Amino acid sequence: MDTKRSEARSHALGDLLAVARERAVPVIRAIPDEALSAPTPCADYDVKALVNHLFHVVVEFQKLAAKGESDFSTTPDRVGAGPDWRERFAEETDRLVAAWSAPGAEEGTAGAWQMPARLVGSMALLDLTVHVWDLARATGQEYRADDEVEPVLEQLAGTVAELAPTARSTGVFAEPVPVAEGASAFERLLGQTGRDPYRT
Repeated sequence: MDTKRSEARSHALGDLLAVARERAVPVIRAIPDEALSAPTPCADYDVKALVNHLFHVVVEFQKLAAKGESDFSTTPDRVGAGPDWRERFAEETDRLVAAWSAPGAEEGTAGAWQMPARLVGSMALLDLTVHVWDLARATGQEYRADDEVEPVLEQLAGTVAELAPTARSTGVFAEPVPVAEGASAFERLLGQTGRDPYRT
């Protein structure tokens, strides 16, 4: 295992999710109602559908932290459930951080496929990072990829490398997008998940 991968593993997943949460919640809060029908970098989702997907991930991965069963068979319309959806999202992300910070959350296996629990939690971290970037781009906002995000990116580089073969074969990730020489770690992560980091 290389040094950066070792350093990434030294950070508790709850702490990494807390960093992602601090960047996600302001973006979600700043999405205007009139932007909900706008397209996103995820071709299958407009802004509303992507918020609902991310909201569902945040809720269901709380169950996985507790070694419970998740249900992704349908995606509830939480945005359409009331005008307070932005605050409800913030509350659920708090619960997600707490769930993955609980003793034992990273240990053993989780989910229907009995994958390593830390990898499962890292999938939530990935969505809470790249889908928030998608939503920021779709609504004219900036994603704050400052130095505090570096441990998140180190963790996600390993996660994406592990998940990519299956994710690409099932259409979860598009083919990698080339990035510029000297690209940042965040730009490289976006490229590996099939996103164009220079999209405007």
